[in-house]
Amino acid sequence: MPRLLIVGPQGSGKGTQGVRVADALAIPIVSTGDVFRANVKDGTELGLKVKAIIDAGDLVPDELTSAIVRDRLEQVDAAGGFLLDGYPRNVGQVGDLDGFLSGRGEQLTGVLELSVPRAVSIERLSLRASEQGRADDTEEAIAKRLSLYESETAPILDVYRERGIVDAIDGVGSLDEIAQRISAALAARGIPG
Repeated sequence: MPRLLIVGPQGSGKGTQGVRVADALAIPIVSTGDVFRANVKDGTELGLKVKAIIDAGDLVPDELTSAIVRDRLEQVDAAGGFLLDGYPRNVGQVGDLDGFLSGRGEQLTGVLELSVPRAVSIERLSLRASEQGRADDTEEAIAKRLSLYESETAPILDVYRERGIVDAIDGVGSLDEIAQRISAALAARGIPG
């Protein structure tokens, strides 16, 4: 049963490739952003807490983020596996996820690290900003998010490397080339894509 995490800096293509992986494996993507938005839209108790925090301009604390992800992973469609995107985002959240999964006698089976040079991330995000008119993709905002990824999220890869479950995937190339690299890495782990 594939229990996967896809990690990469903004602009690495992890959202696009995550959809492809999840579709190929017939598992749900559990994206924290999507889960937050769904809870807010549905007016759940967790959603109301998230909305108040976001409306105040603050980041959702680890404890609440972990609670929302745990709730999502307990849903029926995630019983046969899942692909996490955007969680865990830091080492503290790795501990929360480990605790939750070990309580179910489970662990992550693989971590896909999409690697792209910083210049490529910036180029892709700038292109997305001009194509989609995304106000949050200013050069300053992009640099800030990439620095945050490097300081907060990249260290989780060291934890997973020690466990031997990280596959570094070259994130430069066509969508199909990158998808083939991911598929080959999963197949090497015994996960047919």
